[in-house]
Amino acid sequence: MFSLQQILSVTLTLFAVIDIIGSIPVIIQIRQREGQIKAELATFVAGCLMVVFLFVGQSLLGLLGVDNQSFALAGAVVIFLIGLEMILGIELFKSDLSGSTGSIVPLAFPLIVGAGTMTTLLSLRAAYSLPNILVGILLNLVFVYVVLKTSPWIERKLGKGGEDVLRRVFGVILLAIAIKLFKTNF
Repeated sequence: MFSLQQILSVTLTLFAVIDIIGSIPVIIQIRQREGQIKAELATFVAGCLMVVFLFVGQSLLGLLGVDNQSFALAGAVVIFLIGLEMILGIELFKSDLSGSTGSIVPLAFPLIVGAGTMTTLLSLRAAYSLPNILVGILLNLVFVYVVLKTSPWIERKLGKGGEDVLRRVFGVILLAIAIKLFKTNF
C-alpha cells in the first residue's frame, strides 16, 4: 500500500511544481499588501483544493467542458499577471483590506495550487497509488506552512534590496513559466 519510493517521487514532483521557495517574493509582496498572511488558512485551502481536485478534477473539468490545455492556459494568464506585478511594481490584483483575502487568492490559488499543480495531480493519479499521493500532498503542505509562517523572518533576512532583486528575478521567472505554459498548451 505505502511505498517510500512512490511517496518520495510524488513529494518531489509536487515540490518542484508548487515551487514555494520560488514564490517567496510573491508571499512577501502579499504580506506587505495585506498586512499579514494567514498561514493556517492558506495551507488549509491549498490542501483542500489539492485533495478535491485529486478526486474530482478530471470529472469537474469534463462537466464544465474544459480541457486540460484550456485550464493550463487560464493558469498561465494569472501567473503572467502576477509576474508583471512583481517586475513593474504595480497592483493588478486589488486587495480588500477589510476581508484580507490575499491568503486565499492569489496565494492558495493560483500560486500554491495553480493549473500546474492541478494537472500534475491528475497525472500522478494515473501513475501512483492514492495513499502515496495523499502523503506526498501532506508533506508538501507542511513545507508550504513553514515557509508561509516564517515569511516575516525571511523578509527581514533578505532586507529591502534583496527583496527587490529577488522579486524582479522571480517575476521574470514567473513570466517565463507562463509563456512556457502558453506555448505548450496553445
